[in-house]
Amino acid sequence: CLDLADDDTLDQLITHKTKIVSVQQVSNVLACIHPIDTINAKIKEKASPDCIIILDACQSVPHMKVDVQKLNVDFIVASGHKMCGPTGIGFLWGKEEILNSIPPYMGGGEMIDEVYMTHSTYALAPSRFEAGTPQIAQAIGLGAAIDYITSIGGIERIQKYEHELGQYMMKRMNEIDGVTVLGPEEGVERAAIVAFVCDNVHPSDLSTFLDMEGVAIRAGHHCCQPLHRALGYSHSARASLYFYNTKEEIDSFIDILKETLSFLGGVGGAGDDDVV
Repeated sequence: CLDLADDDTLDQLITHKTKIVSVQQVSNVLACIHPIDTINAKIKEKASPDCIIILDACQSVPHMKVDVQKLNVDFIVASGHKMCGPTGIGFLWGKEEILNSIPPYMGGGEMIDEVYMTHSTYALAPSRFEAGTPQIAQAIGLGAAIDYITSIGGIERIQKYEHELGQYMMKRMNEIDGVTVLGPEEGVERAAIVAFVCDNVHPSDLSTFLDMEGVAIRAGHHCCQPLHRALGYSHSARASLYFYNTKEEIDSFIDILKETLSFLGGVGGAGDDDVV
C-alpha cells in the first residue's frame, strides 16, 4: 500500500506539470483509507496551480461520512449500486465554476440554452451534461436507497458497525494457515473488505466452490491489474461486508472457507514443479 500522504511518494508521482490527479478515498482491493485532506493539501503544493483533483469515492460514500466542503477537491464520483441503489446510475459532484466552464460532451434535449443556425449556447450545469431522457427510474431508486440508509440511523451508524465487522473479519482471516490478506494489518484502520490469496488455490476455483456452498465472494483483479502486478499476484479473492452482514455470517464464511481450502488443496494442490 503506497503511503500517499508521504512526501517521497508524492514527489515520485507529482510535478509542477501535473494537471490532473485522480485518487481513491478507499481502495477496493487493499481496503486502505487514504487521508484525503492531507493528500489534497500536498497535491496543491506540488502540482500545477490549475491542477484538477478527482476523488473516487465509490468505496467510501456508502460506508462513511464524506464532507465535500471539507475535502475541497474538484470532483467526486460515486456509484448507486454500492449503496443499495439500482445499477446503471451514480453521480458526479463538481465545483460549479469548473462544471460551467466545461463544454458538453453530448448533444440532445434539455442541455441547450439558445440554438442558432451558426452556433448554440448551453444550459448551466448539471443540465448541460444530461442530454436526452434521463434515467428516471434509476434516479428514483437511488433516492429511495439514500432515504433508507438515512432511516436506519445514517452513515455514521453504518461506519461504526462496519468498523467492528471489518476488524472481526481480519481477526478470523488471520487464523487460517496459507491465506495472505492484502492491505493493512489487523488493528490498522481499514474498510470492511478483505482481499486475499491462498496457497496453491486459484481465486476463481475458490469462488466457484464457495458459491456452491452459498457464499458469494469476488475473484479476479478487481479492475486493478497494475496493483496486483506490483504485489506479485495475477488475481485475488475478495470478501466484502456491509451493514446487513453479521459476525455469525463471518464465522460461517470462515468455516466454509477452511473446508473448501482443505478440499481443493487435497484434490489439486500444486507442488513445486506443477504449473499453476
